[in-house]
Amino acid sequence: MSAGSGPRIIVALDFAEPDSALAFVRGLDPARCRLKIGKELFTRAGPEMVREMTLAGFDVFLDLKFHDIPNTVGAACAAAAALRVWMLNVHALGGRAMMRAAREQVDAAAHRPLLVAVTLLTSMAQGDLEDLGLAGPPQEAVLRLARLAEGAGMDGVVCSPQEVPLLRAEMPRDFRLVTPGIRPAGIGMDDQVRIATPASAVRSGADYLVIGRPVTRAPDPARTLAAIEREINEATDGP
Repeated sequence: MSAGSGPRIIVALDFAEPDSALAFVRGLDPARCRLKIGKELFTRAGPEMVREMTLAGFDVFLDLKFHDIPNTVGAACAAAAALRVWMLNVHALGGRAMMRAAREQVDAAAHRPLLVAVTLLTSMAQGDLEDLGLAGPPQEAVLRLARLAEGAGMDGVVCSPQEVPLLRAEMPRDFRLVTPGIRPAGIGMDDQVRIATPASAVRSGADYLVIGRPVTRAPDPARTLAAIEREINEATDGP
C-alpha cells in the first residue's frame, strides 16, 4: 500500500477512557483519516476497541511497540493481524531475530497488515541516547536501526520528521516512513522533542503523519483535520 492509497493522516486516539474515544471518532470520516490505538486505550478497552473502529470503516494502526523475545513477539503479531488491523509495530531495538519472527507470523496470517519498526521515540534527545550507551547523534542511530529493520523484512519504520530526509535518501522508495511528532504551526511541542509541521514532513518524504493532541484537543477536530489535509495537499502539489 503506497502513501497515495488512502489517507496519510493517522489520528492518535490518546484518550484515557474508551467512551471518550468512541465519542470523538463519531465526528471523523474514515475516508479522511486513519486511527492509531496505543497502549493506554488498548489496555483499558482491549481488542473490542479495535474491532469497533474497523467495523466503522477505519484503518487502525495498532501502536503497541512489541519488544520481547522473538517467540513472544511473533505470537503477539499474529494476534494483532487476526484483529484485521491496517498496521502494527515492533521495536527495532528488539533485534533482527525478533523482527524476523514478527515478519514470519504476519506473512502467515490470513490478513497481512503493514509491519513497521520503531527506531527512536520522538521524545528522545541526544542526552537520552548517551544514557542508553548509544553512540552518535539521533540521526545516525535511526539510520542504523532503519537499515536493520529493512534487512529483517519490515515494511517501514516509525521515525521523527527530522530523520525523514536522511532515510528517504538512503532507504528504498517503497520503505514506509511513519512520522509522529507532527505539530501544525503555532501548536506547542507537548512532550515531543524532534518535531516538524505537516508540510515540511511530507516535503521531506514522509508517507504517513501521526497527529494526536493538535487534533483531539482542537475545538473543531474535523475543521483542524481539513486544514492539515489542505496543508499536505499544497505541500505535495507545489513546486
